[in-house]
Amino acid sequence: MSTEELELDSLEGVGPARKQKLMDAGIHTILDLAIRGPTEVADTVGLDMSAAIELCNKARNKLVELGRLEKDFVSASEIYKRRLNIDKITTGTKNLDDLLNGGIESQAVTEFYGEYGSGKTQLCHTLCVMVQLPKELGGLDAGALYIDTEGTFRPERIAGIAKARDLDSDQTLEKITVAKAYNSAHQQLIVQELGKVLDQNNIRLVIVDSAVAHFRAEFLGRGTLADRQQRLNRFMHLLVRYAETRNIAVVVTNQVQSTPDQFFGDPTKATGGHVVAHTSTYRIYFRRAGKNRIAKMVDSPYHMEREIPFILNEKGVDDPAEETTPKRSRQSA
Repeated sequence: MSTEELELDSLEGVGPARKQKLMDAGIHTILDLAIRGPTEVADTVGLDMSAAIELCNKARNKLVELGRLEKDFVSASEIYKRRLNIDKITTGTKNLDDLLNGGIESQAVTEFYGEYGSGKTQLCHTLCVMVQLPKELGGLDAGALYIDTEGTFRPERIAGIAKARDLDSDQTLEKITVAKAYNSAHQQLIVQELGKVLDQNNIRLVIVDSAVAHFRAEFLGRGTLADRQQRLNRFMHLLVRYAETRNIAVVVTNQVQSTPDQFFGDPTKATGGHVVAHTSTYRIYFRRAGKNRIAKMVDSPYHMEREIPFILNEKGVDDPAEETTPKRSRQSA
């Protein structure tokens, strides 16, 4: 598909002035316009709601004609055939790949949550390396975008993982784009400008580490809860739309909080409330277990709810070494 077909001014009703307003709002192509809601378009461009709805519908209809979006009504068999061609990124560990039925899926948002030191950021660094592998080796032969909200991205860790996996560290680092988010508003702005970055850098993996940290720190008290959840909801839904329409894999990490009034079971739960829980396609819980880490599939449309062990080493995330039980010697009669 040519880029001219996705230009904003190729859409009926978008003149030079309106095009400039859309681009100022981070909407650079028809694809960007289609994934924004009419309310957001109306607010940012200065249109009334009916005009914004009409403009978004025109963008969606054109993308359906170009084959970039599905029709309103399709058979289950068509969806099944499409899902057979969904791309997956290996995590670098057989156990995690098995838990995820082959790896991190494109067209989905995969959330990993757990306490500090449970391996969330280590997995993110590993995925930045694995996505660059050829498809026959479990990668997508593409780059990664790392949105760092907590100052945890370490290029030297990327270099170490690449060397441990017999890859060129300099070339690996060149294919990773990093965006440092300084607050929740900046974090939202980065995601709004995502389309242009994805097109320019052949990026197939977007990582947000972590998604809720800034919102949790800035919106304190019950009085700000509604505003926080509304902003977080818009942020998460935008990630979902990017994943689905651009066939990319989105990985978000999340913090946890304790529920002291829970007397039985694990008292930790993910932050972000129902907003994050409902928008994440897959939710995996990480916890420490001695030298090992445990990953548990908590929520999925089709994965089984089970858990697997993994470890952290020079390769990033890896499978634990198989324990060998010494054979008992036969005693002579």
